[in-house]
Amino acid sequence: MNTRSMDDHDSPWKEALEQRFPEFLALLFPDVYEQVDWRRERAFLDKELQQIVQDAELGRRYADKLVKVFARDGTETWVLIHVEVQGEAERDFAERMYVYHYRLFDRYQMDVVSLGVLADSNRNFRPNSYHWGRWGCELDFRFPSVKLLDWQARWEQLERSDNVFALVVMAQLRAKSSKRAEERQVWKFQLVQLMYERGYERDVILELFRVIDWMIRLPEVLERQFLESVYQLEESKKMPYVTSAERFGIEKGIQQGMQQGMQQGEATIMLRLMARKYGVDVTAAYREQIEKADPETLLEWSERLLFADKIEDIFH
Repeated sequence: MNTRSMDDHDSPWKEALEQRFPEFLALLFPDVYEQVDWRRERAFLDKELQQIVQDAELGRRYADKLVKVFARDGTETWVLIHVEVQGEAERDFAERMYVYHYRLFDRYQMDVVSLGVLADSNRNFRPNSYHWGRWGCELDFRFPSVKLLDWQARWEQLERSDNVFALVVMAQLRAKSSKRAEERQVWKFQLVQLMYERGYERDVILELFRVIDWMIRLPEVLERQFLESVYQLEESKKMPYVTSAERFGIEKGIQQGMQQGMQQGEATIMLRLMARKYGVDVTAAYREQIEKADPETLLEWSERLLFADKIEDIFH
């Protein structure tokens, strides 16, 4: 089992979309699901998507996927999925939907269907169109979108659903709604327990376990208590899916996550100090370099920052 990435918040969504794309459409966009010819092979176009989002703002929490499918009439169609997973609603979300849409069409001349998934916690944030107009020239772009918070009122439907992706939605909802760590621990175990009770195959359980583990994060002490509960659950059901090697990987991931968290904190402090000294716009050019630096390098750069006249002096 892969260790968790503590600073890549959209990873569970990217993995779930790639592993369970048909189930994703069937649950959240059933009308689109019915239009796809699932007998024909689909393909994820990561390279093509990257070509048009290279200038995307760093630090945003998006999980975008581009998938090539075939419609029932035989037409090749590209499905562009935008998942908004940041805590606050983004004012320019609809515009970004439109920009990515027309960039893909302009570059590749393909039919593009854009879908929005709003996983944020603002109930009033519900973009589904982008409009621009001036002097009689107008543009009106509309796209289907779903608000995951609406599924809270349909929680029992999610619990009864035989769609694997329902557990992904449930994990996202509890990750957003549970404020106390102890509450998140209870829900995390209940979702894992539900997963075992459904009798999924081992590969599916490990896949979903990884997604739930990523989405619902716990402090180290509660995480170890949660893992111990999972081991006991497996023993009672005689389903030892999380092997000793995988357990070691999870626990190792906890330690790595703590180290990464400290490193991320050091990088954030340095960026703030640089922004105050040199300005936000100048500092932005060095953001990626700082966020990728190891702790020793960050310490050396921080010392140089105290005496550097020019920002270039910090890095050379």
